[in-house]
Parts: sequence; C-alpha cells; structure tokens
Amino acid sequence: MLLMTFNLRFENDRDGENSWLNRRGLVVQIVKKYAPSLLGTQEGTSSQLAYLRENLPDYRIHAPNRSVDATCQYPTLFYRSDRFQLLEGSEFWLSKTPLVHRSKDWDSAFPRMMSYALLEDLSVSRKLWAIVTHLDHIGAEARLEQARIIANWVQQQTEPVILMGDFNTGPDSSVHELLATGETGLRDTWQALSKAENDQSMTHHGFIGTPQKGRIDWVLLSRHFVVRDAVIIRDHFDGRYPSDHFPYAAQVEWARQDMPPGPDPLKKE
Repeated sequence: MLLMTFNLRFENDRDGENSWLNRRGLVVQIVKKYAPSLLGTQEGTSSQLAYLRENLPDYRIHAPNRSVDATCQYPTLFYRSDRFQLLEGSEFWLSKTPLVHRSKDWDSAFPRMMSYALLEDLSVSRKLWAIVTHLDHIGAEARLEQARIIANWVQQQTEPVILMGDFNTGPDSSVHELLATGETGLRDTWQALSKAENDQSMTHHGFIGTPQKGRIDWVLLSRHFVVRDAVIIRDHFDGRYPSDHFPYAAQVEWARQDMPPGPDPLKKE
C-alpha cells in the first residue's frame, strides 16, 4: 500500500498566484495520480478539506467529533473506502489540556493536533492505527513536548501503527530521536531504505521547487510493515506546484505475521 503525507499549505489569499483556489485542482491531480491507500494532510482548513472530500470520491475523510472552526488548520486522514474499514478513532490537541479546542502550551505558536483511526485493511483482514499530525514550526520546546505526547500514545497501543506528518524538524533532531527509535517501536521509512540525507531529501520548497528546510515530512512505521520504496514527489504543472511542500510517499506492505519482532522487517529485502 502507498502512504502519503501532504502539507497542503493553508488557504491564504496573500499567496497570490499560489492561493488555494489556483492550485486546489493540482492537489487533486496529485492524489488521483498516485492513489495512496492512506493520505495524511496538514494545514487543511474546513473549506479546503470539504473541497478534497467532494473531489476525491474514492476516499473517506476521518474527522470524528471535530469542532469545525473556519480558521483552524487540521491534520486529517483520508483513507480509500475500497481498502479500509473504519473501526474507531478520535483526535486531540497536543497540549496539557488535549480535549480543550485549540489549546496550546509551552512555546507553541499555534494549536497543534493529532488525529488517529483504527482501520481494518480489508485485503488482509488486519488492523492498524493510522495517525496524522503536525508539530509546531516555531517552538522547539513545544515540538519536543508534542512529540512526547504522541510517543506516549503510541507506546500504549498493541496494534500496528503508521504515523504521518509534518514534524517541522529534521531527522537529526531530538524529536526524531524520540519518535523513530526502539522506544516507540517506530522506524523512519526513508532511513529504512538507507536513503541519503541531502538537498534532494528536503520536503519544503516554498512554491519555487528548490528544496529548503530539510526533510521535515515523515512517515514512521511499526515493525509490522516492510518498506519497499519511498519518494519525494516533485510533480509540477507548467512550473506551478500544488503546495509549498513536496508530498512524501512510502510504498509498504505487511510483514509476515511469523516474522520476529525488531527492526529487521522494515529493511528493504
């Protein structure tokens, strides 16, 4: 199955020719072209997510018990309805008061959220947790504390886990060390393939196609999956890009159920 994390860039009229109305069709084209089984988006406002829901009929949007706020940016899961069945799920704010709408703590510039769903993969009758998140872009303390909340949640789960998001920090950070270690049982799909960390691995480009800010968009997996491929999608249309981030996609498959625990199942065979 293909997993994709995609920061949409929020609906901001100050973006001029790169405003949402001018590129929303490009976002839909990208999703339809690559047809991920699971899609995790970041920065989507309610109107942006409504557009995607209407124009991606093969997908269901997971937004349980969501307080709809026109100015809020939500990390959101889309899943293919022909591949997955939703069993349960919810979402909460990455703060000291997670059930308080738009709550934030530490030095976080914006409220940040984690959305999660327990899905059944109908092709193999196996369950997994799919998580989508977006950590703060300003507060270093906040990013680490937000990551700690996610790590603690992951450690409490017994089902396989897929974590997708914009973490606003690179693979050499304390956030990555916390989330992509043996402590959580998660591994970085890019690193599982021993891919290089260089200019070509950066995922933010500011609408100009020139990589910036490092590899800040990740897909992390528990040991229950084998990584087959990973790619940073640089598609553009007459020089125009669907977002200021490149989407990142990882092709994975279920590991055999008789394989032993540990990191080995994540290595490319």
